[in-house]
Amino acid sequence: MSLWTKARELAEQAPPERNRWVDFLRALSIMAVVIGHWLVAAPYLDGNGEVVGGHLLGILPWSQWLTWGFQVMPIFFLVGGYSNGVSWAATKRKAEPGQAGVYRDWFASRVQRLINPVFPVLLLWAVLALGMTLAGMDRANVRMATELALIPVWFLAVYLLVTGLTPLSKWAWERFGFGSFFALVVAAVAIDWLTLAQGVPWVNFANFLFVWVGIHQLGYAWQDGRFASAGVALATFAAGLAALLGLTVFGPYPIAMIGVPGADMTNSMPPTLALFALGVLQAGLVLALEPWGRRMLDHTSLWTATVLMNGMIMTVYLWHLTAFVLVMVSAWLLGGLGLDLYPGTAAWWWTRPVWFLLYILALLPMIAVFARHERAFGPIRGGRTVPKARVVAGVAMICLGLAMTAAISIASPEGITGVRIWVVALPYVGAAFLGFGPVYQWVKKGS
Repeated sequence: MSLWTKARELAEQAPPERNRWVDFLRALSIMAVVIGHWLVAAPYLDGNGEVVGGHLLGILPWSQWLTWGFQVMPIFFLVGGYSNGVSWAATKRKAEPGQAGVYRDWFASRVQRLINPVFPVLLLWAVLALGMTLAGMDRANVRMATELALIPVWFLAVYLLVTGLTPLSKWAWERFGFGSFFALVVAAVAIDWLTLAQGVPWVNFANFLFVWVGIHQLGYAWQDGRFASAGVALATFAAGLAALLGLTVFGPYPIAMIGVPGADMTNSMPPTLALFALGVLQAGLVLALEPWGRRMLDHTSLWTATVLMNGMIMTVYLWHLTAFVLVMVSAWLLGGLGLDLYPGTAAWWWTRPVWFLLYILALLPMIAVFARHERAFGPIRGGRTVPKARVVAGVAMICLGLAMTAAISIASPEGITGVRIWVVALPYVGAAFLGFGPVYQWVKKGS
């Protein structure tokens, strides 16, 4: 049976009350990220024949405006708020009165679904980093390749934390409504004021929660029908656009919604009030389009394609930069074939479709091999409730491992292996604490 046939069967089984626009936006947001990454990463050969890691946003400043369309992680958090709200409400309805461990089991299950697809890509790049180091490759190049391929994992650490706060944030929404959203706006404003006006260090990392939980709150509003009126959605879009223009064009924030090499400030690491405004803008826009989108998804073929994409969405997200690195290394081994064009020139733009085709061809085998990990769900600890301390410890280790992978890389400038083994190990051990994953299965078989 073909993948399309399987997807069509699943599409036909979807209940009529399912909001198909949620699934479409989830797929759309990840695909926009993939295309954006493939576009802005622009290595080329310099005059000495050395590969330079070019970045389109630094080379062509006007292209920074494109990030307002390609930086769509806010949409993913919006969809996450809707989905987590629905899932948590359903879990509470099904739970028996006084049943213990409801939240722990729900959260452990959500963690499993997000982290299972990470294990193979993390392991592969640990092995590659080890092999490249032992082969004598320059460690700076090993780190560059490893960092580039594993850029996507930062998002999972933040998303896990936001998901873990679902019972609290959902309660705040039910108790205070939009007040819970505006409180987070005020908190984000305060954090940026402390950072930009007062020069307080490190405090801006709090906006990883204030900004993303704030967008997540809008997902609850969507679920509750607070954007059912096109006027409300369009007013939200207009407010977000006005705030974003004021903060960037007339304010101190950069235009680019992702980091630009050499820039004094970034809107994404950690997120700023400008990225918060972009999230409000995007939420208003996609929710204003919802009636049209849901009618569009009544067409069987488009809905089937959406189901198919959602069945491999994390695989595409986690492996798309590995495919990019594979193509770039192949081009370099072929004498720099195609890398002699300077980014941003007319010839460079005309060749983008060819490069994108190569990236897709490199990605397809990875999807075929690794997409099954998105469906490799089993009962946590054989269906038994995970002790609270183990949930806390497990999630903390997973988030720390993913955060360190993004922050300092798994590639090490020292040591024989060239790999920060503790960084690689943390997500595996954390998953074992929660009762799933390769380490847990290995220990279980050995006991």
